Amino acid sequence: MSGCVGDLSPQQAEVLAQFREKLQDVLPSLPSQDDYFLLKWLRARSFDLPKAETMLRKHIEVRKHMDADNIIAWEPPEVIRKYMSGGLCGYDREGSPVRYEIIGPLDAKGLLFSVSKQDLIKNKFRDCELLRHECQQQSEKLGKKIEMVMMVYDCEGLGLKHLWKPAVDTYGEILSMFEENYPESLKRLFIVKAPKLFPVAYNLVKHFLSEDTRKKVVVLGSNWKEVLQKYIDPAQIPVEYGGTLTDPDGDPKCSSKINYGGDVPQHYYVRDQLAQKYEHSVVVNRGSSHQVEYEILFPGCVLRWQFRSEGADIGFGVYLKTKVGERQRAGDMTEVLPSQRYNAHMVPEDGSLTCSTPGIYVLRFDNTYSFLHSKRVSYSVEVLLPDTASAQQIQGESPNHSP
Repeated sequence: MSGCVGDLSPQQAEVLAQFREKLQDVLPSLPSQDDYFLLKWLRARSFDLPKAETMLRKHIEVRKHMDADNIIAWEPPEVIRKYMSGGLCGYDREGSPVRYEIIGPLDAKGLLFSVSKQDLIKNKFRDCELLRHECQQQSEKLGKKIEMVMMVYDCEGLGLKHLWKPAVDTYGEILSMFEENYPESLKRLFIVKAPKLFPVAYNLVKHFLSEDTRKKVVVLGSNWKEVLQKYIDPAQIPVEYGGTLTDPDGDPKCSSKINYGGDVPQHYYVRDQLAQKYEHSVVVNRGSSHQVEYEILFPGCVLRWQFRSEGADIGFGVYLKTKVGERQRAGDMTEVLPSQRYNAHMVPEDGSLTCSTPGIYVLRFDNTYSFLHSKRVSYSVEVLLPDTASAQQIQGESPNHSP
């Protein structure tokens, strides 16, 4: 039994009746009181009554906090309206709304420097409410229940800048918010134009997704346009994505519906940096250097770091050891990221590197040029691993993704 209206086992029907009974006190405050709505929460918790009730009551609190009944009228800050990419455009063959997320041109750092994380999460909550309203309107229009949305993630241009830790953390919070407050709302999520880095990025966020959602994520290969047309009529797909839909002015990207993001101009910035917590702190003596080693077992892993120095600048570079087991001087190792001096005492430094060959990588903090001052350096380093399944899906494709 699918646990959907019209397909309930006797036990499921009984649990639904109990669920409705237990929620008498809050039913009027829900966005919908029908069986379709209530069953979403039960399915999301495998018809475990106490868990489903806890989940739904939490959602009611979130709705109050977000002022969900009026959120569609809320005006997000200008920088979000202009630079937060994505949008609703068209319907699939069954009438479900289709939302596009455009990853490449999204300037996550610029947005996080310009608005509060709360505003970004509130804006995504508003997007979800818009989708819910869109589903309601489609249900009325088509005379059948439309409950789910189709998503297309355009990952062209996904790069190391998108792996910036505060951005990934915020994105994780947004995914959790979606999972906890809009269960059973995603029909399918197609990943198109995924670059080699995608498996690493996906591995960073997949633990925020429920098992059920993960099953709906499909990485498409070079034939992605044909696959989309299987599910969406070409007349409902923007020309940019292989269909025939344009804006009234002929724009093939349908920019009136889909925002394509872009770099946030610095005049929007309200803070220079986000407070970082560092895992390690070390004093690099005058005239010396400090080396940190990380073993990379297979190609495609990403090294991600952030550091700051106190009082003055510090040199930083990344090297690959040529001999294992002993400490090597910089000159004896292979230079991977040339050493240069960073004003990390003024603005914390962060960066990342895709390791194309396995081996021992050395992050070297260099103070050899300073004869007078030792420097305190605080830093965090992580090795990011790719998600095996999506890596195989991408490797199974021809290396060139554009059809």
